[in-house]
Amino acid sequence: MKSTPLLEKHLALGAKMAAFAGYNMPISYAGIKEEHHAVRNGVGIFDVSHMGEFVVKGERATDFLQFVTSNDVSKLTDGQVQYSCFPNHEGGIVDDLLVYRWNKNEYYLVVNASNIDKDWSWLVQHQVKFGIELQNISDNLALLAIQGPKATEILQTLTDVPLSDIAYYHFKSGTMAGIEDVIISATGYTGAGGFELYVWNKDAAKMWDAVMEAGKTLGIQAAGLGARDTLRLEMGYCLYGNDIDDLTSPMEAGLGWITKLAKGDFNSSDIFKQQKEAGVTRKLIGFEMLDRRVPRHDYQIADAESNLIGKVTSGTQSPTLDKPIGMGYVNTNFAHEGAEIFIAISGKLLAAKVVKLPFLKK
Repeated sequence: MKSTPLLEKHLALGAKMAAFAGYNMPISYAGIKEEHHAVRNGVGIFDVSHMGEFVVKGERATDFLQFVTSNDVSKLTDGQVQYSCFPNHEGGIVDDLLVYRWNKNEYYLVVNASNIDKDWSWLVQHQVKFGIELQNISDNLALLAIQGPKATEILQTLTDVPLSDIAYYHFKSGTMAGIEDVIISATGYTGAGGFELYVWNKDAAKMWDAVMEAGKTLGIQAAGLGARDTLRLEMGYCLYGNDIDDLTSPMEAGLGWITKLAKGDFNSSDIFKQQKEAGVTRKLIGFEMLDRRVPRHDYQIADAESNLIGKVTSGTQSPTLDKPIGMGYVNTNFAHEGAEIFIAISGKLLAAKVVKLPFLKK
């Protein structure tokens, strides 16, 4: 297993560690529920240095990304971030990602840890046609996510960069905690607000300590992947490998909003156009259990006559809502708000209802 540059920090805090995407990662420290509430109501710090980062450079960098991603990269301005996905050739998703634009000839791509090698190979396959330069800096860069309503207050004590001026899904480069050239990104995977900080591995421990010290009086809590999962699920954010994969169309997954068919030809664009015109046979839905049992990945979904209509992709006990919630794919005629569905748990079909995402309304 690989380790992030912050392994010793996690062990010193007594973190529960486990393998994730080939890395030895912290799952929880004080407990998932406590960490979840800390992020929703105050502030938490995550080590997500396992994520992958690629650099795309060249005069045709924009053209390249227009072809290999689903969203419209031409709409980005310098210092802006875009959520997107890599479509494959069969209408599925190679990965979902963030696209950072430095300028029209240089971008950063942030991809899922479990897909770093797959994504790199996929991009290299398309590189020659566009004559662009690719760099994989995943092993050199650390990523800290400081999330929650108190994140700005804490981080502002460490930098002269006016953080309130960084709009959502925008970024700046500046000095923080005495560390130069930190990428300060108003992004995250929690729906609780905050920033993500990209630093070189050598500076990761210094940044972690500085943020923890600055947040001490406001109750900052180290948070692991367990809380990250409950937080993202409350917001209805897809997790690659659970809710989307190589066999999932973004049109099925509710990601039509990042699939810009009018921008021109890109991987699987013809398939997506057909799906938009004809409709899809299944859709990703959110649901709340009417029973107290918690749904889990791969549990079957049935209708009132016990006919199988889909599968659960993600499920948890929502710490904020104090109820079991989940997402899954169902036949399209059951994919409307208020539809009655049943989840197969321990040999029983337990009632649930389809709800509009996100579960947690802002």
